Amino acid sequence: MKKLDHNILIVGIGNNGRQDDGLGWLFLDFLKEQKTAIDLEYKYQLQIEDAELISNYDKVIFVDATKENTEDGYYLKPCIPSEKYGFSSHALAPETILYLCNTLYENQPEVSILGIEGYEWELKIGLSKKGVVNFNKAKKYFKDTVLINYI
Repeated sequence: MKKLDHNILIVGIGNNGRQDDGLGWLFLDFLKEQKTAIDLEYKYQLQIEDAELISNYDKVIFVDATKENTEDGYYLKPCIPSEKYGFSSHALAPETILYLCNTLYENQPEVSILGIEGYEWELKIGLSKKGVVNFNKAKKYFKDTVLINYI
């Protein structure tokens, strides 16, 4: 695959049918409204093939709901490559995808993870009230500090 001119990809991970697990997809919906030149990919989960996908970009941000306690309801942190993986080829971590990208495609894109704290994970459409609050905080931060460079 040929490198793209704008070289920025944001991958939203989740499932909008499982409450706060849909935060990653909702974040991509927000980015679509911003009309940027950023490529957006919706994923239920990361798979080995995503290493090839991110190898075509200079900058990648994975956006996902997290069960971790966060100070502000979200975090944006660098993604550090890791060769750790589970027994399945499904549901790989962004760190593993970056490791595979570095190893197999000899490319080292700048990769970050935007984690938005979620609370409810049942089979139900719609975010929890606290999930919405954290989504709005992450959205404001991203728009004010990150997105301004890409519009």
